[in-house]
Amino acid sequence: MTERKRKLVDLDDDDAAAKRERATVAAMAAAGGGGAGGAPAVNPYTGRPYSTRYYDILSKRTGLPVWQAKDEFINMVHQHQTSILVGETGSGKTTQIAQFVAEAGYGGDRGMIACTQPRRVAAMSVARRVAEEMDVVLGEEVGYSIRFEECSSNKTIIKFLTDGMLLREAMSDPLMERYSVIILDEAHERTLATDVLFGLLKEVLLKRPDLKLIVMSATLEAEKFQGYFLDAPLMKVPGRLHPVEIFYTQEPERDYLEAAIRTVVQIHLCEPPGDVLLFLTGEEEIEDACRKVTSEVQRMGDKVGPIKVLPLYSTLPPQQQQRIFEPAPPGRDGGPAGRKIVVSTNIAETSLTIDGIVYVIDPGFAKQKVYNPRIRVESLLVSPISRASAHQRAGRAGRTRPGKCFRLYTETSFKSDLQEQTYPEILRSNLGNVVMQLKKLGVDDLVHFDFMDPPAPETLMRALELLNYLGAIDDEGELTKVGQQMAEFPLDPQLAKMLVASPEFRCSNEILSIAAMLSVPNVHVRPKEQAKAADEAKARFAHVDGDHLTLLNVYHAWKANAEDAQWSYDNFLNQRSLKSADSVRGQLARICARMGVALVSTPFEDKGYYVNIRRALTAGYFMQVAHLERGGQYLTVKDNQTVHLHPSTCLDHKPEWVLYNEFVLTSRNYIRTVLDIRGEWLVDVSPHYYDLANFPPGEARRALERMYNKQERDRQVAARR
Repeated sequence: MTERKRKLVDLDDDDAAAKRERATVAAMAAAGGGGAGGAPAVNPYTGRPYSTRYYDILSKRTGLPVWQAKDEFINMVHQHQTSILVGETGSGKTTQIAQFVAEAGYGGDRGMIACTQPRRVAAMSVARRVAEEMDVVLGEEVGYSIRFEECSSNKTIIKFLTDGMLLREAMSDPLMERYSVIILDEAHERTLATDVLFGLLKEVLLKRPDLKLIVMSATLEAEKFQGYFLDAPLMKVPGRLHPVEIFYTQEPERDYLEAAIRTVVQIHLCEPPGDVLLFLTGEEEIEDACRKVTSEVQRMGDKVGPIKVLPLYSTLPPQQQQRIFEPAPPGRDGGPAGRKIVVSTNIAETSLTIDGIVYVIDPGFAKQKVYNPRIRVESLLVSPISRASAHQRAGRAGRTRPGKCFRLYTETSFKSDLQEQTYPEILRSNLGNVVMQLKKLGVDDLVHFDFMDPPAPETLMRALELLNYLGAIDDEGELTKVGQQMAEFPLDPQLAKMLVASPEFRCSNEILSIAAMLSVPNVHVRPKEQAKAADEAKARFAHVDGDHLTLLNVYHAWKANAEDAQWSYDNFLNQRSLKSADSVRGQLARICARMGVALVSTPFEDKGYYVNIRRALTAGYFMQVAHLERGGQYLTVKDNQTVHLHPSTCLDHKPEWVLYNEFVLTSRNYIRTVLDIRGEWLVDVSPHYYDLANFPPGEARRALERMYNKQERDRQVAARR
């Protein structure tokens, strides 16, 4: 590490120990002086005495920078309808602000306190932590709400929820009557849902003078929020940060994953005790890095301390996510100390704070959603992070003591190649879902909706066009009856349309299962060292007509085997994903019942069983179709993009027409999760989209012309009869 360029960045704020001690004494007095010789104080939320654990946590809470600003902050909230708080990473804003607001008398009979998070993981773990700090039961006084999981009750005072869930709640409660205070946390991440909430809440605040809005951000882009919310007051709270030494590489790294693993091993070998946080881009990369780091360190034997390598990504089950808060393993007798190594996506950048991290390794990449409205393709691409993100990542090293951040890129690259702020998601997303939700909320004039950063008109037009073809909005732009039903499902518009249309094809039970399986992470597990066995296991479920029906086979087989975890393991299936799909299916079934979508099936022995399912899938995904050209490659319909079937597909032949679930941009254009369909179904389900008057020339058009001519001849024959 000596060859690395060194740079000291002081992220320090004075640790005023005396001030903290006074705050602890005052806080304990406010809580009734429990543990100070008198009777234990009573928790106002539960009516029970506080536990000793409460006082242990309280002494830590009072050391958070945000605690010093508590009174000033509450005064600001009392005096203004909208307040903006900039709290550096580690200031304690996410866990404390909602509690301060509750203690100030908001919540309870006046309405709940909502605190939004951009990620499900954060909403759950912050709710768990706050419940512990308030000495209450999770799901009662403190709850959370994420897609397909609700954990709250009529006693709930503080509710943590994803920004997407608050947006969905607005559809049934446009004025947010259930809430007295809404806190938008991590607003600097500028997720799609947060940006839409900004516009909606700005209007709601005018109609509800009693509603308070608090916008919390970890970066100084908050001044932009200030201007947007009509010069709302802004308060800055420093992070609890120690100095962080930044190291850059002298030369650009050819393979950031290999360089990251090498750096982790080097730190464990050479640096004093302290935990390590490595940022990578996705699940596969993270699991691969965990395996490699573990085997490298094991190879070194007793000359290094023991390690605990823990992955962290959004699809990890909650119990495993919580393991990142476990202490490092103890060192061997008289030997080197143990170390915890967390390998995470950018979840750990701002949403979650892990104490004990002293070393951060930042390769400078993250997965970002990118949308091209011209060819209607939305993809997750590994892209360079922004300078603001790099600063957040470095700050993670200085939480509890001075730390080091190893950036696996050059200082020149940091200054010239990385953009200042992350590009708002609304400017790089398919807006189909957002437009449908805004229509449901009664926002008719989308062009003049008060977006903080208005999306490109072309992106909005594409979204309206998609919804019009799906029959969700009419030519005047109003939601149709089908659109009203579709908007109730927390799904992409195509998936929702497929569900709503399925009863007419007599297969809504099966479509429900397929929709659930498409809404969870991949159910097939393919470890590198057992790839052949995994492929053979997958082939046992394969359906000749494609991947959607293979997913249905997997779900049916899992249910037939009593949801057995051992059976899943033996068949290289992800038990966690299957359980999640089962839960999603149950919730979608409840929405179907509420919306009057009949749950029916074609008898399995009927030869139309699979045909009906394929036609129902076509009813939702008729715009995501590719046609086989004479040269043997596929062209997407209308957009004429050359694509290839993804290697993971079950199809062992090349059908003339295929429907696909997603477009994957890697070294070449792939279509993944594909289904063999018939051309005439396209004409049946969407004559509007497949109208030859606006169809580009090519082999697909000629095939459609032949089908239209055949239909016409059949009609004439039928008329003669």
